[in-house]
Amino acid sequence: MRSSIIQLDMPQLFIVRESAAVRAPIERLFLLSTSVELVQQVLRMQPAQGRTSGHVTDGDTVRWQGWQLGLPQVHESLIEDFHPPVFFRDRMIAGHFATFAHDHHFIDHGSGIVELRDEVRFTMPLGWPGALVGRCILVPHIRRLMRRRFACIQQLAENDGWRSYV
Repeated sequence: MRSSIIQLDMPQLFIVRESAAVRAPIERLFLLSTSVELVQQVLRMQPAQGRTSGHVTDGDTVRWQGWQLGLPQVHESLIEDFHPPVFFRDRMIAGHFATFAHDHHFIDHGSGIVELRDEVRFTMPLGWPGALVGRCILVPHIRRLMRRRFACIQQLAENDGWRSYV
């Protein structure tokens, strides 16, 4: 006889993936993606501690403060697994999520086209109410932020705007 066990205490892992093809050198795209000022512009949050300007690198932390979804937010990230110009991860070390990790992949397809491929993985505190907020509010919000970031990077990288951030 087989029985199945439902574990209600296990947090639900949410995964949000987005990608974009950009016509620009991979090094330029990596530098734009590590620019604190560019992230600040996209997130509309302020870097308050750790690396507050320039480009993040391996081992840096950034503490972001501001408002998201009408609520005050604090999110502190550690930059890890840093492999320019093809990959880096930022992982939450303090904030409102139970867990949060953001992988940034840069894939050179040749012919001047680089694919930006991001994956955000997160879990929520507070059991099923947190999972409901994650599914209904945060997954769409994070997807919009990822798309906004890609559009901004693409516009800057394919024109002369990148020079202000690199």
